[in-house]
Amino acid sequence: MKKTLLAASVAALMCGSAQADTLLGLYIGGQVWANEASGSFGEGTDNQSVFDFDDENQGSFYVALEHPIPLIPNIKIASTSLDTVGGTQITSNFSFGGESFSANETLDTTLDASFVDYTLYYEVFDNDLLTFDFGLTARDLDAHIKVSDTSTSSDTNVSGIIPMAYVSTIIGLPFTGLNVFAEANFISYDDQTIYDAQIGVSYAILDNLAVDFDVTLGYRSVKMEINDIDDFYSDLTYDGFFAGAVVHF
Repeated sequence: MKKTLLAASVAALMCGSAQADTLLGLYIGGQVWANEASGSFGEGTDNQSVFDFDDENQGSFYVALEHPIPLIPNIKIASTSLDTVGGTQITSNFSFGGESFSANETLDTTLDASFVDYTLYYEVFDNDLLTFDFGLTARDLDAHIKVSDTSTSSDTNVSGIIPMAYVSTIIGLPFTGLNVFAEANFISYDDQTIYDAQIGVSYAILDNLAVDFDVTLGYRSVKMEINDIDDFYSDLTYDGFFAGAVVHF
């Protein structure tokens, strides 16, 4: 919650800056993401259990500030929630948060996760036919995980900063009002693979000198194969379609 408030506060500061200087471009976007979560987590590479998670509708938003100064990167701040619940009958003994659970027990789990991405990026191309950006992202991950059976409950908090590469591109389709876009944050090292990728289309509802307004539709996939962040290990994937909107001042 604190991270979301921080992102919103920065967005408000950006709004004030954009109004004060017409050379700045401000983008504000959001989406509703209907995803399916799957995978495993635990407290070690050999101590993970696969859980069945419920499908959820998640929310995300971002704000980006672009300027004409070549050597100074643009900035984008994005916030995403990944909250879900589920359960399973475990097939082997499982330890979590200082508690032990025996094989064949039915466990319920609550996985409340969120992250805020702080991205610095440069524009290589920026025109109506092609936009291409690249940069670096610091993903500030925060999660609360709870596991319980009929008599025992255990929970833990996980937080950490994950550095990632960032790329984004938009291809315009002339005379249609349509754009095809793709965006990804990713990193892979030491048996860890973390990515957040989306692809979709946007349609310009409003396009003039004062403001642009686009609606978006696409598909997003998030993978979190994490080894040892606060003794937390996971191989989780979130996939699904999203719908959203983007305003450009």
